[in-house]
Amino acid sequence: MTLRGEYAPIAPNAAYEWIREQIETWVRSGGTEGTKDPGGRPCIIVVNRGAKSGLLHRTPLVRVERDGQYLAVGSRGGKPKNPPWVYNLRANPLVEVWDETRRDDYNARELSGDERARWWELAVSVFADYAEYAQKAPRVIPVFLLEPINE
Repeated sequence: MTLRGEYAPIAPNAAYEWIREQIETWVRSGGTEGTKDPGGRPCIIVVNRGAKSGLLHRTPLVRVERDGQYLAVGSRGGKPKNPPWVYNLRANPLVEVWDETRRDDYNARELSGDERARWWELAVSVFADYAEYAQKAPRVIPVFLLEPINE
């Protein structure tokens, strides 16, 4: 049940050039290369459908995984607004996760309360900068649990 459709181009912005390069390397290699961010942290790519456009977007995120479930943390470096993919997941929770060479379907569910707090601890243990981003952001950083879809 993999997502099908046309992929959106990556915005032509110098700030996102590393994202374009990472995705192109990942796609070209089938997931054997391009699986780490510029800081060397393992990443996943979350393929999500645009809430407005309906196009598919490939979003690299820091890999936070436990027991076959992943987190998608909408930190955007602590900026005031959520990253666009947050709205995509709220509107279209079916996503595809690329973890190195594996590609599987998941359902994205936004977390709140105690459940969010437990998963947030894991996110911060994997990428400590999330704690700084949360202090900086004038919003609650959205956290989505990506749960595998068993067909």
